[in-house]
Amino acid sequence: MDARSDERCPANGDVGGNHPRHAAELTLRGLLLGAVITVVFMTANLYMGLKTGVTFSTSIPAAMLSMGVLRLFGGSGILENNIVQTQGSAAGTLCNVILVLPGLVLIGHWHGFPFWQTTAVCLVGGLIGLVYSIPLRRALVMGAGLPYPEGTAAAEVLHAGEAGDRDGLRILLGAAGAGGLIGFATTGLRLLADGLQTTLAAGPALFRLATGFSPALVGVGYLVGLGACLALLAGVALAWGAAVPLLTAFGDGAGSAEATARAVWSEKVRLIGAGIIAVGAIWTVASLGRSILGSIRSAFAAAQGGGKALRQLPRQERDLPITWVAGTSLLLALPLAWLFFHFSAEAELGGLRFALVAVATVFTVGFGFLMAAACGYLAGLLGSSSSPISGIGILTTLLAALLLPLLLGRSAGPEGERFVVAAVLLLSAIVVTTASIANDNLQDLKTGQLVDATPWRQQVALAAGVAVGALVIAPLLDLLYNAYGFVGALPREGMDEAAALPAPQAALMTQIAGGIVRNELPWSMVATGAGLGAILVAAEARLRRSGRSFPALTVGIGMYLPLEVVVTIAFGGLVARLAERRLREAGAAARAGGRRRGVLLASGFLVGESVVGVLLAAADTLSGRGGSLAFAAEALGGAGPWLGLIVFLLVLTAFYRIASRTDEAGRRGDT
Repeated sequence: MDARSDERCPANGDVGGNHPRHAAELTLRGLLLGAVITVVFMTANLYMGLKTGVTFSTSIPAAMLSMGVLRLFGGSGILENNIVQTQGSAAGTLCNVILVLPGLVLIGHWHGFPFWQTTAVCLVGGLIGLVYSIPLRRALVMGAGLPYPEGTAAAEVLHAGEAGDRDGLRILLGAAGAGGLIGFATTGLRLLADGLQTTLAAGPALFRLATGFSPALVGVGYLVGLGACLALLAGVALAWGAAVPLLTAFGDGAGSAEATARAVWSEKVRLIGAGIIAVGAIWTVASLGRSILGSIRSAFAAAQGGGKALRQLPRQERDLPITWVAGTSLLLALPLAWLFFHFSAEAELGGLRFALVAVATVFTVGFGFLMAAACGYLAGLLGSSSSPISGIGILTTLLAALLLPLLLGRSAGPEGERFVVAAVLLLSAIVVTTASIANDNLQDLKTGQLVDATPWRQQVALAAGVAVGALVIAPLLDLLYNAYGFVGALPREGMDEAAALPAPQAALMTQIAGGIVRNELPWSMVATGAGLGAILVAAEARLRRSGRSFPALTVGIGMYLPLEVVVTIAFGGLVARLAERRLREAGAAARAGGRRRGVLLASGFLVGESVVGVLLAAADTLSGRGGSLAFAAEALGGAGPWLGLIVFLLVLTAFYRIASRTDEAGRRGDT
């Protein structure tokens, strides 16, 4: 037992778990509310992720909604609200499956999202991730001294609600309304442009400047902070200030300058980013080996005395027993093997089918644990929103695309190649889901540690969130795909590809997997990225010893995310830094209050814009055409970009003023 827990937990003597605050922790009404919140925020995250490649953590807005709704019924407390946010947080992470799974549609292996296979990927992968987070809690939440910024912020919001603060829900819903209205005017009516961009030429070398106008992306930047945003901008500088100009200067560009620049970035420069991410992920996993083994030994030591010994632990340190965890891991391997067996039913593999099932199952279970540990560590260091889940997907795709052709052989036919690529993507989707949920649960367990929650009850709540999310994700993905289509994969003829969702990470995973299987991947780009990654990792290790952070993985992410996405996120990081500077001399309470207000504004922008996007998708699906509400698109002629810029500047100004407010409300710590 961690001795510090005795100082932190007033209920430590209550080894029987009868603390009065814990009586209403895991309740039926809380689970039902958590299920509703999971569906709402998963809808928002799926749309945002397919549109921009960026998803957001749902723990804090889930906590705020829980406090607002349960207060209407009375009798709720901080522990019940914590359970609701734990369950609702699954929406922010389970949807990370879109980083890979749409690739099966992009290559034509799927023509939509089959319900049972999509559900099985999310449910089995999510439960495996939950199981893995249990032994990792002692090493990464209790023993590593990691800040877990979003988990800490969620705890502050819960404490504020417990203290009777009623302004937080108003701020969250107000920001959601503003973000939704702007999103409707931009994506629905198309009165406002979604950004500005231009391509410049210096001789044959091409440069590109761009920014988006999305309040939701500003919110993402505020949540991750300026440090992560600077790392993202470093990736932008490498991509658009060095790599694209050099490659276009010495290449044979065809078509317009903009089309050439985009093609070079998409087909070559993003692979440099993939190389950086792969090296960064390997280094992170290697650096965690001792902590992971220590955590597992500690969990088994706690279970050696049987159920009686576990009951004697303080309530705040009770996980689901490690023996249950080990048994559940073995049981989950069975539906995982069934999923691979069912997926390969139409492939002509003969006896190799059973070998594929065995290898894929063992790889997913073993490698998934390593990736869960890496993501959990980085979530503790940077926060869930900055944790490089997409980097985990890239690394998994690289390894699986090298492994499976060795097992199955390189088929001479395109159908055989397509199956191998599809199998790689399916395996990677499960590993990404596993790592995402482990990452999420560790963040939630940090929140629980700070509010004296019971770990095993949080783990049960997250299992409920995974189950609910897995059941709705396939219909939601089908809705978005049929309404918009994906770039390069439209469900119907005549659809507007300009309005299609780009699904940027899934496109990159597909490019990597297909390039390796067909022996067409430009390995020189990946090798260049790996070399840069080694340099950046060395710099990161040196900076970490001095208490600073500049993650190599985030630099790689900045290279392959669209330019306008990264620049807009950076504006949010700048707002966070300027607001923090203004609040620095206003006292600790004012700083905490300003930060909470900013977090709630950011979360509201994300929720509002994303939910409106999904509602517009439903309208387009019912009408059978994209842009069904864009009847005012030409009403203002060429004024759309300038109106969009004006609204964007107003959003930045309002965001800064509210988040940096030092009035009496701010000094009380109001949210």
